[in-house]
Amino acid sequence: MPKVVALYRYPVKGFTPECCERITVLPGGRVAGDRVLNFRFNDAPVADTAWCRKYHGVVLANTPALARLNVTFDDHKQRLRIAHENHLLADDTLDEAGRQRLVDAITGYVLSLEENPLKGQPARLPLKLVGDGVTPRYQDNEGGLVTLHSRESLASAAAALGDANLDEARFRHNIVIGGVAAWEEQAWIGGKLRIGGVTFDVAKPETRCLATHANPATGERDLDVMQTLVRAFKQQQPTFGVGMLSVAGGEIRVGDTVVLT
Repeated sequence: MPKVVALYRYPVKGFTPECCERITVLPGGRVAGDRVLNFRFNDAPVADTAWCRKYHGVVLANTPALARLNVTFDDHKQRLRIAHENHLLADDTLDEAGRQRLVDAITGYVLSLEENPLKGQPARLPLKLVGDGVTPRYQDNEGGLVTLHSRESLASAAAALGDANLDEARFRHNIVIGGVAAWEEQAWIGGKLRIGGVTFDVAKPETRCLATHANPATGERDLDVMQTLVRAFKQQQPTFGVGMLSVAGGEIRVGDTVVLT
C-alpha cells in the first residue's frame, strides 16, 4: 500500500525546507508553518500581508544560492534562524528589531552573490520581511495548496535528466509518497485522496519554475529541469507533482497510508 515517506514545510517563501516527521494541514488546505514569511522587494505592488507572485521577492527562482542556506523556524517562540554552512547569519524573533536584523543578514548575503535580483535594482531595496509567522499565505498559488509527488515519479524524472541522485528538494513539495507507479499521481486530479486521517481533493498538476534548476546542495543551476520535463514526457507545461485542498484538515505523519477514495 502507498505510504508517506517524507514531509516538508517551508517557513520562508522561496527558501530551504524543514524536514518533518509530521505536518498539520489546516482547514482549507495549507500546511501550518508553511510559507508564513517572505523577504519581499520594497517595490512589490501589493500590501505586505497580501499574496503576490514569487518574483516580487528573494526566492530560489531568482537567487539559486539560497539553496546553500539552512532555515529553521520555531513557531512557539516566533524565532527564525538562518545559517550559511557553519556560519550563523541571523537568529531572531519577529519583533521590529529582530526583523531588521534578519533583513540585514539576507540583504548582505544576496548582495554578495553573482546572480541576484537586487543588482541594478535600487527600487527593490530595502527588503522587507513580511508575514506574521503564523498565517500560511505566500504559496505559489493564491488559494494555497498542499503539494505532493511520488518517489517513483522522481526516479522517472531522474532517468530523463541523467541524474540518478536527483534530489526531491528541487521540487519543494509538502508530501512525498512511495509505492505507486511513476506519474500515477497525475491521474488522481479531480479525485479524492486520503492520507492518514486527512481527505484531499486533488485539484491540479504542479507547473514547475526555475527554482527546480538550482542544485539543493550547491546552489548552482545545473539541470534544465523544465525543458526536460516538457520534452521527455510530452507535457504542455513543465509538470511535476500535484496540488491538493482539504476541507477539514488534520495531521499527517511519515508512514501514513495513502488511499484513493
